[in-house]
Amino acid sequence: MSATVLVINSGSSSIKYQLINPATGDSLASGLVERIGEDEGHLVHKFGDVRVEESDSILDHGAGLRRVVELCAEVGPDLNASGVIAVGHRVVQGGALFDRAVRVTEDVRDAIASLIPLAPLHNAPNLRGIEVGQEVLPDIPHVAVFDTAFFQHLPKKAANYALERVVARKYGIRRYGAHGTSHQYVSQRVTELTGREDVKQVVLHLGNGASASAVASGSAMDTSMGLTPLEGLVMGTRTGDIDPATVFHLVRVAGMSVEQIDDLFNKRSGLKGLTGHNDMREVRGMANAGDVGARESLDIYVHRLRKYVGAYAAVMDGIDALTFTAGIGENDPYLRADVCEGLSFLGLEIDPELNAARSSEERVISTPDSKVTVYVVPTNEELEIARQSVALLSSPEAANAV
Repeated sequence: MSATVLVINSGSSSIKYQLINPATGDSLASGLVERIGEDEGHLVHKFGDVRVEESDSILDHGAGLRRVVELCAEVGPDLNASGVIAVGHRVVQGGALFDRAVRVTEDVRDAIASLIPLAPLHNAPNLRGIEVGQEVLPDIPHVAVFDTAFFQHLPKKAANYALERVVARKYGIRRYGAHGTSHQYVSQRVTELTGREDVKQVVLHLGNGASASAVASGSAMDTSMGLTPLEGLVMGTRTGDIDPATVFHLVRVAGMSVEQIDDLFNKRSGLKGLTGHNDMREVRGMANAGDVGARESLDIYVHRLRKYVGAYAAVMDGIDALTFTAGIGENDPYLRADVCEGLSFLGLEIDPELNAARSSEERVISTPDSKVTVYVVPTNEELEIARQSVALLSSPEAANAV
């Protein structure tokens, strides 16, 4: 029987899960529990050709996960018979405490709780998922995998802000990054695809949240998200880079509170703030229909991407590969073409037919003569979490928690 890992991503009112064979990469089952705590919750469980969908009250995360375990026993796959050796949990913020996956202990839970101020929307529900996971599945090792871990050892010149050192140290202000699990998985796949350990690459993780990374010889050199996931690229609802003095201006001139500005920057800006829609498909449809504002919004989005790719090529003193991943990066050929069109100075050239071809596979979309190889690599954060969980449990010396 092959070993499997149950991967859990717990949100404020949801639980996403997958049962994965880390050796083969196969997903044996997956599902989503959402609207937890509302009058009518919703659950979808998929196992092979079987799809179970339920709408009923789901009191809390514990009730949701218990129902998932019941469904696995009722329709498959039975967790007891599936060789589950670990439960891997996604945790967004590991701060300066975690640079790798760790086995969950009481000290680890306390440390994750201490980092809630750095990621209040994510770490609190991530921690709740761990707690209920250990309650429901107490006899299986639980592992925490951190989105920030891949960027923990950024060069100091990239990690540190030009902020008074005493303040920065006291309050833990530095570049932590996010989406690190995705960037780690994708950059490693590109290393394998190129057959080179010394490859210099830029990875663009483009979904509703979006981030860029510079990775040289397998190590992260820079990333666009900062203290929080707000910094960097234009996103579905987030501003990305913006003059910090905008906060002072809105306080003084508009009389806005910190909470209102936080909501504006994180939930009502980005593509949504510019067009009214945070879905790139909607925005592109509007642009194609002649909406000038939508077209301008796409220009802003692409401009920021090109700027980061160029900057990261400079940071690494060269670039061998540019990779698009996540929902938009994997599925929007027009966006990829727009980004690459402005990077010809790097010797980058994409093949229009390869770029336009619909595929869910890893692929090269640049021409043979391109000096930079352009890839589309579907991300698989769940598989990366599963593999890190297995690697941790098979290497006791790597289990140092903090």
